[in-house]
Amino acid sequence: MAKHENTGSKDTRSGFGEGLHELGKENENVVALCADLTGSLKMNAFANDFPERFVQVGIAEANMMGIAAGLTIGGKIPFTGTFANFSTGRVYDQIRQSIAYSGKNVKICASHAGLTLGEDGATHQILEDIGLMKMLPHMVVINPCDFNQTKAATKAIAAYDGPVYLRFGRPKVPNFTPADQNFEIGKAVLLESGKDVTIIATGHLVWKALEASELLAEKGH
Repeated sequence: MAKHENTGSKDTRSGFGEGLHELGKENENVVALCADLTGSLKMNAFANDFPERFVQVGIAEANMMGIAAGLTIGGKIPFTGTFANFSTGRVYDQIRQSIAYSGKNVKICASHAGLTLGEDGATHQILEDIGLMKMLPHMVVINPCDFNQTKAATKAIAAYDGPVYLRFGRPKVPNFTPADQNFEIGKAVLLESGKDVTIIATGHLVWKALEASELLAEKGH
């Protein structure tokens, strides 16, 4: 695909990890919390360089959300990290009551979303997380499409005042958006133009949508 070149497939969770690490250098109010999945969430660099701003809560996701909500009262910008299933379904009550209802400035960062964790089975997969988060008051939901966009989104949400659900995944996917992009929260990005059909995609399926667009173009659409 000439217009959208894959510059090298990467996992979107690594984009989050790099973005978080850069935020740690730039903003001393950024803190990170993890539920015993530091390596899987690529939070190691932040934890190693800013140990005083990193909280390993263990397998206690509900506590993690409560701690994060409390940290915002002191002016901190907490980023929580665990799998999407445990970031939403397991802790929905804590998010609803302690974060969303009062508009706390918590960034809920969720990896291994959707079916991307196939080998771990249904207990670790979740498809309904986007719907769960979209229904909550004040919650912003962001589902970036590649490594570069995930990194840019991670940095952008630190500047946004309010709760955010940032969703990404484990597998390596094509990396095709600009490394120096300016990520605008709430703004759709037009990647192809045409006149016959509209294709709307989010997350890892954006590249698949571009491939579908290419096939349609070859058929004259």
